[in-house]
Amino acid sequence: MPGPTGFTYAMRGSDVVISHHGRLATTLRGRRAAEFLQDVEAGDEQELMARLTGNYRHGNERRARNHPRNRGR
Repeated sequence: MPGPTGFTYAMRGSDVVISHHGRLATTLRGRRAAEFLQDVEAGDEQELMARLTGNYRHGNERRARNHPRNRGR
């Protein structure tokens, strides 16, 4: 399964603004922004941003694809 893509972040003063495909996803301030910047240096920044914004796979996609209301998609 491929990892998340399309996330970017930018510093605005002491805040960190996270975007997904050019659209604002979330803004981190204070302690969370500082922790994010430390974690970005240590690991996969795309996965970290996906987890912080709540935009990541939850593990139920395969089961949901087979649900009757989703079969025509």
